[in-house]
Amino acid sequence: MDWGIKNRLSQLIQRDGRCFFMPIDHGYFQGPTSRLERPGETLKPLLPYVDAVFVTRGVLRNCIDPARSKPIILRVSGGTSMVGEDLANEELTTSIQEIIRLNASAVGMSIFVGSKYEKQTLANLARLVDECENYGIPVMAVTAVGKELEKREARYLALCCRIAAELGARVVKTYWCENFEKVTNGCPVPIVMAGGPKCRTELEVFEFVYDGLQKGAVGVNLGRNVWQNDHPVAMAKALRAIIHQKATPKEANDIYQEIKSKTKK
Repeated sequence: MDWGIKNRLSQLIQRDGRCFFMPIDHGYFQGPTSRLERPGETLKPLLPYVDAVFVTRGVLRNCIDPARSKPIILRVSGGTSMVGEDLANEELTTSIQEIIRLNASAVGMSIFVGSKYEKQTLANLARLVDECENYGIPVMAVTAVGKELEKREARYLALCCRIAAELGARVVKTYWCENFEKVTNGCPVPIVMAGGPKCRTELEVFEFVYDGLQKGAVGVNLGRNVWQNDHPVAMAKALRAIIHQKATPKEANDIYQEIKSKTKK
């Protein structure tokens, strides 16, 4: 692995081998997502607790202070929306020149394995890896499922993650699932967990994050379960305790409840 790739990955995955990425890229297909209408304001109080931000170039340029940021993972795929025919019909949306100009530590794009556009999105990934490796920029593949949430099971996600790694992704973002070790055991590159739709309780989030870390994930790329929470800073602090301080779900929940109670006063 070249020095540039190693250096950029070290900005993302910390010395303890763990990471907490904060995605605020949802608007690229959802528009003004609830509580992300003003992404810069949503992100600002959370920055001290995260290791990197996953964001599109438009929001990066217009909403994030370049003097007070974290390492950037740049979302570089898109071209579809929630009201369109098929979320899987994505293209690459950002040039390598733009990636370099914005000083991204890594880039991220979605693949849709098993969809009508499987070949297209996998070819997008291969092409992006070719371009980015020339400049020492790691690629994170996102194993997207579109609207078909039933696909989030171990056999399918293991297939997606392995294919992404085989095509050259340096990191893979995927969903937590039952028997998650089947996913991590078959993937030779680091895996980070997505949050998906907002969970019903905070403890539910802490439990799946803790379980995934025990079963081989290196961290999370988790947004809605943090910034859509009524107490996002408490949520971020509690998750950071699990990821970087080896807290249990109960300990994390105690941290969340303590901070929550103080902010109510």
